[in-house]
Amino acid sequence: MSHSAFSGLEFLDDAVIAVAADGTLVYINPAATDLLGLRQDDVGMTLSASLEPHSPIVSAVITACAENISITEHELLLSTNHGDIYVTLTASPIETSAAAALVEIRQMDQQRKIVNEARLQAQQQANRELIRNLAHEIKNPLGGIRGAAQLLSSELHSRELQEYTQVIIDESQRLQRLLDRLLTPHRLPKLTELNIHEVLERVRSLALAETPNGLSVKRDYDTSLPNLIADQEQLIQAVLNIVRNAVHAMAGVGEIFLRTRIARQVTLNRRRFPLALQIQIIDNGPGIPESLKETLFYPLVSGRPGGTGIGLHLAHTFVVQHHGTIEFESRPGQTCFSLLLPLNGWQYKPHQENL
Repeated sequence: MSHSAFSGLEFLDDAVIAVAADGTLVYINPAATDLLGLRQDDVGMTLSASLEPHSPIVSAVITACAENISITEHELLLSTNHGDIYVTLTASPIETSAAAALVEIRQMDQQRKIVNEARLQAQQQANRELIRNLAHEIKNPLGGIRGAAQLLSSELHSRELQEYTQVIIDESQRLQRLLDRLLTPHRLPKLTELNIHEVLERVRSLALAETPNGLSVKRDYDTSLPNLIADQEQLIQAVLNIVRNAVHAMAGVGEIFLRTRIARQVTLNRRRFPLALQIQIIDNGPGIPESLKETLFYPLVSGRPGGTGIGLHLAHTFVVQHHGTIEFESRPGQTCFSLLLPLNGWQYKPHQENL
């Protein structure tokens, strides 16, 4: 059949398909062929044969036609050629001789990403404020405890009693170091022009030195990447914290892959940038437990016995201070952290609320 009745839909970014009353496909726009893996040869076949009988698209069309109403489903998880994605699906009955129903499918991944970034940043800001106030409240009495223990130790002549006071001193110092790490993100970044590959090579050297046996760190760099205006120490620490987490998850035995690329026309923290630098840190470890995925970047959240849960929190804070984003995908056998940092000579203004 001619597509002239639907010619205005050819240039839409959303996937659109038209279905006849008997369930056969009468039209597929180019976006639908790309998203759903359909072909123009599928026109004339039934929708259930072209997709899957239990596909939510088939169910929505059947309901829309049977009840003569428009059906819209938000945040619907759909299996496509591009993997599992979230979409908004609308199936509407139409009164034309060409078709009985029109289906529109719009990807929500970018919208979900923006919403999740905003939610995570708001939560992280609340956490940082709470931790900063709590750390300041703890530091003064902690210093007093350590000082009193040191004075008491000097007055004691029994070696056994001095061992007890030394435990107090050592634990006080350990807590002091923990508090210092919690307060680290609040210093102003020291900006310099740097090559991101020097940062990654420094991290690679440190990781291999800390885990000389059983760890392989490979790289795939785009050497044409321009220099970045950033805080070298903060970026080294951010990447190193992610790599160390991977090493711990793999128990020191496995493979880590460092990759750099250019990303174009990206939205970072609700701002559009023509160019961004993408850093991917991939490991072949056991993956991140589902119970941790929603709170992975929260402070004091750790899936490792004895872990402080500060490493990924600091990594997220440092990346956000550079107007970037950090996200991850994880399944057993592969975890990928992606860092995006804006390029193209943008004017750096650190987020004051994070300092």
